[in-house]
Amino acid sequence: MAQDMQAQHHTPEEMRRSYLFGYALAIILTMIPFGVVAFGLVSKPAAIFIIAGTAIFQVFVHLRFFLHMKPGLMPRENFMAIGFAAVLILIMIGGTLWIMLDLHYRMMI
Repeated sequence: MAQDMQAQHHTPEEMRRSYLFGYALAIILTMIPFGVVAFGLVSKPAAIFIIAGTAIFQVFVHLRFFLHMKPGLMPRENFMAIGFAAVLILIMIGGTLWIMLDLHYRMMI
């Protein structure tokens, strides 16, 4: 447990390399959905799946490379807070979609 709480020290070169790798991943993960939508490469349901998948993966890239949240080096409470925030976000998105789809159904009757 004490080992988990110790901060790891990295050289400036290692930090720069980490940031640049994270930045490159973030750019790639942004360009993939943009390309799919801009050029119409796949059907609409597949495009939505690709956008959602790259968005989730990009969240993990930001947590790892920019916020330096590594699973073995963080206290459990931090991960519980992130999990709670994720659940709240999913509830808000799910509720919004539920209301919008219900309204769409009612308008089409």
